[in-house]
Amino acid sequence: MGIPGDDVVLIQQGNSKTSADPAVITVNCPDKAGLGCDICRIILEFGLLITRADFSTDGKWCYIVFWAVQQPGSTHRLDWDSLKSRLVSACPPCLVPFYRPTAPPSRPSLYLLKFCCVDRKGLLHDVTEVLQELEYTIQRVKVMTTPDGRVVDLFLITDGRELLHTQKRRDDTCGYLASTFSEHCISCELQLASPEYETMQTFSALPLTVAEQLFGSELPEKELCVQAPDTTATTPKKAVITVDNLMSPCHTLFQIQCIDQKGLFYDILRTSKDFNIRIAHGRFSSNVKGYRNMDLFIQQTDGRKIIDPKLQTTLCSSLEKEMLHPLRVIIANRGPDTELLVANPVELCGKGRPRVFYDVTLALKKLGICIFSAEIGRHSTQERQWEVYRFLLDENCDFQLESGQARSQIVDRVRKTLMGW
Repeated sequence: MGIPGDDVVLIQQGNSKTSADPAVITVNCPDKAGLGCDICRIILEFGLLITRADFSTDGKWCYIVFWAVQQPGSTHRLDWDSLKSRLVSACPPCLVPFYRPTAPPSRPSLYLLKFCCVDRKGLLHDVTEVLQELEYTIQRVKVMTTPDGRVVDLFLITDGRELLHTQKRRDDTCGYLASTFSEHCISCELQLASPEYETMQTFSALPLTVAEQLFGSELPEKELCVQAPDTTATTPKKAVITVDNLMSPCHTLFQIQCIDQKGLFYDILRTSKDFNIRIAHGRFSSNVKGYRNMDLFIQQTDGRKIIDPKLQTTLCSSLEKEMLHPLRVIIANRGPDTELLVANPVELCGKGRPRVFYDVTLALKKLGICIFSAEIGRHSTQERQWEVYRFLLDENCDFQLESGQARSQIVDRVRKTLMGW
């Protein structure tokens, strides 16, 4: 018979701004492939950090518990009811004996938000923050600055609440933006994206040298060390993965230790989902001196252990790469201009990492750097597809953008913001 829908997701609110009293999110529902990854993406999308996790599944039913806190410095009030609703929508229906996969959901409709305003430092991030608060996902963006100090932001967005087809949702959004930016707002329009805006889906090709630098498999030497969040010394960046096929008669045990970072659990589950690996039992421990320990009991989809040494090596290598280098950040020249590029891998289902645009614009705002233009697109390599964010930086700032030291400082700040350090 299943269980009532209200009990599928239970949220016990804590003082989410302190790790000593996190919110406890419990999910109890039929299982499906990649469910843990989908849930982690939503939690990350709402600006929460997972501090601990326990989960278990028999392949038909799963039980997951997350302990989560709001990201440090966050000021907006989190809508817990909306979070619960989104999590419930990601879970398979419970009013059937066992979940049977159906056709994949249709692609959400794209809407065009045209926001025209007087430019100022940090404006793009502030608009992005409002859209994030309203549960919109930015799919594409074009930012154009005019000589007279005005800026036109074109956002192609999807609605996490799936209500943009209603006039009320569109009017409320424009009204909220206009009131929030009353001194700077010139006009705000929101409508279903017409075919003429398909050009926003195109993405200018990356120069070969830039692509090689951005997607190269070898890590730059300066990225091989990092200051762990709870330490004062620079620590060699590493991830230790131990594979054990003796502990359990039915599962392969992966024991993982790595430096803590934002979205770590999502990155691990995303990789497992892309490899079609089922995590039957798992525990994601609390932060200890900047490190995380994880125990994952995993199986292949046929219920067998991972015995093949080649598959073990490939999976370990992929997990290590995602834990050490889940995002790429570089600065390059684009003609006479300075361009910041950020890339993250896209899930096989086509979804990108949440809040990347938000974090990058936040880092640039704190540095006092204005964005002359921005765009989001996709780039395919031999191994995978990437989501790429390109920002042309305004030279009228406190940084000498041609300076190598200044560029390193920008890249470092952006990377640390993305990783939650």
